[in-house]
Amino acid sequence: MSLARNTLVQSTLTLGSRLLGFGRDLALSANFGQGALMDVWSTALMLPNMFRRLFAEGAFAQAFVPVYGGVKTREGDAAAAVTASEAMSFMFAVVAAFCILLQVAMPWIVPLLLSAWKDDAEVMRVAVIATQLAMPYLACMTIASLLSGVLNTGGRFALSAAVPVFLNLCTLAPLISGFVLTVSPEAVLLATSAAVTVSGVIQAALLWWGVRRLGVKLKLGLPRLTPNVKRALALAVPGAMAGGAMQVNSVVSQVLAGSDAGARSVLYNADRLYQLPLGLVGVAIGLALVPRLTRAFVSGDHEGGQKTLDDGINLAMAFTLPAAVALFVIPFFIIDATVTRGAFTSADAARTADVLRQFAWGVPAFVLAKVLTPPFFAREDTRRPMYFAVAAVIITVVLGSGLFFWFGALGWDGVLGLAIATSASAWINVGLLAGVLVRENSWRPSPAFVSRIARVLAASAVMAGLLLLAGINYELLSQVLLAKEIAVLAVCGLGAGVYGACLLAFRAVTLSELKATLRREPGGSAVSGLD
Repeated sequence: MSLARNTLVQSTLTLGSRLLGFGRDLALSANFGQGALMDVWSTALMLPNMFRRLFAEGAFAQAFVPVYGGVKTREGDAAAAVTASEAMSFMFAVVAAFCILLQVAMPWIVPLLLSAWKDDAEVMRVAVIATQLAMPYLACMTIASLLSGVLNTGGRFALSAAVPVFLNLCTLAPLISGFVLTVSPEAVLLATSAAVTVSGVIQAALLWWGVRRLGVKLKLGLPRLTPNVKRALALAVPGAMAGGAMQVNSVVSQVLAGSDAGARSVLYNADRLYQLPLGLVGVAIGLALVPRLTRAFVSGDHEGGQKTLDDGINLAMAFTLPAAVALFVIPFFIIDATVTRGAFTSADAARTADVLRQFAWGVPAFVLAKVLTPPFFAREDTRRPMYFAVAAVIITVVLGSGLFFWFGALGWDGVLGLAIATSASAWINVGLLAGVLVRENSWRPSPAFVSRIARVLAASAVMAGLLLLAGINYELLSQVLLAKEIAVLAVCGLGAGVYGACLLAFRAVTLSELKATLRREPGGSAVSGLD
């Protein structure tokens, strides 16, 4: 399948999952508002969600694919299956033990993560139980991440992109029941936390079925630190750190925000929106790039590798820039029209919008990091991206802490400082990654690439003007179109239409190119339910 087709498969299925996730977030906000229970929920989900993004959304899979694919090419399918089984058994044992340790230590960990409520015994009790209920999701994602890597190596992308939908389906059920039944908000919260683990079991089981259907027979046995496991871990651990720098930064920000009542909820809602382009575009393109770049490097096809990376960045920016522009220009319009209801007020929306705007200018960097790390992974070089990721985390901690407390002392919202630090460190990470690739001649932006990016920027600028006008007239549009929900859908739809028309008018993309990129490549395997 072509890069565009693989990305389209990933993005379409991820979009369905994210839409359900958006429905879940609406139910969360309506149930808990932006107070203690919402802070508890974001804390309970923080650690398992970080690992889900590190593993299930591509970082571990990107690092594992070259190892598994190399063994498969050199030694055959049977040896590759043994390598995958050994790696899965070892990683599952380590993470399961880590998970149990965290659950035991949770009464001491939660007050550190949620320090704003540490003097409220009831909030602390609910927070500890909720986090313990959600924590086994980590062990499930360990298995799911490796199974996704096996499927992606076999050219199957749909199942690994589709299974996260069960997280949203499982967590929606107790939230909806909270409206229908007479149940306390605390009970709804605990049931929703337990549903996170249930969804992990379902995801791992479905991916196991998919791998078996692919003809790969894996076994979960006693953990052994074999030479293949050592080699896989040597690449996968730094690779996961490199690919998950943004997630680590997000967690650092949430820990810092734990001292401010309601700040954790603001970060959660802003995070869900600015991470949407990353899940739909960055992760999808990153997963599709690794197998293609691996083949190019192994075969010595330098020109093919350069073109693949050019195409990947162009495709990523064509979808990411308009999303970043919308989040920067009309964040209040988007949040107030979609989230404000129930316990979530317009004042909550205004605070979240201010923070979201500071995340928005970092969105292109978040996505670019996902596209620029595969060239390193394809060459089994995961250490340098890890070093850059660690540098980004340090910048986030130092700059974020400084701005958080400085802004607070000035009477401003300290969460703004955390968002600024996260975006700034993301761009520094991208600069380091791109600088190495250019210096080593692994990637040289071609004139055609630069021209196309400039045209995408021009199309985004036209769309930005339209959205700015709509944002100024938000209340009027809501009255004319009868509802703010209709207004935001109309504005976003019109903006997307204008952006698409400008892409064609500026020849950033042509109709013939669209048809060519979506066409199956010669020799591509047939699409099945697992493609």
